[in-house]
Amino acid sequence: MTTATTAPPAVPPHLRFLEEVSDATAGESRLEMCIQCGSCGGSCPPAADMDHSPRHLFAMIRAGMRDEALRSNTPWICVSCYHCVTRCPQEVRITDVMYTLKSMAIHAKLYEDSTAPDFSGTFVDMVEKYGRSFEFGLATRHYLKHFPLHLPSMASMGLGMLTKKRIKMKPKKIRQMKQLRAILDRAKGLEDHHG
Repeated sequence: MTTATTAPPAVPPHLRFLEEVSDATAGESRLEMCIQCGSCGGSCPPAADMDHSPRHLFAMIRAGMRDEALRSNTPWICVSCYHCVTRCPQEVRITDVMYTLKSMAIHAKLYEDSTAPDFSGTFVDMVEKYGRSFEFGLATRHYLKHFPLHLPSMASMGLGMLTKKRIKMKPKKIRQMKQLRAILDRAKGLEDHHG
């Protein structure tokens, strides 16, 4: 007598996005454990500027509202303070999910304003090149691209920071660039394999 093997049940279409976000999040997201209690939004300092509370955003993810969730400004407003994570009764890795949503929005080009994705990309470029942030270059490039008319009003602050040696005009690479590049290459390989 032969026994037929049964395939695992297919993931319902509306839950595929939830699975995609969970799989793309570093570690265990625990996103499926969200009980919609609202502790995250209630403890979020910049919540008033978000178009959707984290709870609402997670409900959108569960509902399979991929484009709407990736267009949300909520992940970009998140300041990674981890207040929400420490208060979540289900230990959902909310901040990690926000990073995932930002990455997914960038890859899908589903964001309303390019200011934050461009800033993120510039920051990553500098870390990959120097092993650390280069604040003067980061601020200069960011403001030249997005807010060129604000540069004159910021000149005195920038000059003050330079004279007090709070920022440097030239970037300085870390000593262990070879090791950092190996780590970044490994991370990109895992991302390519995962995505």
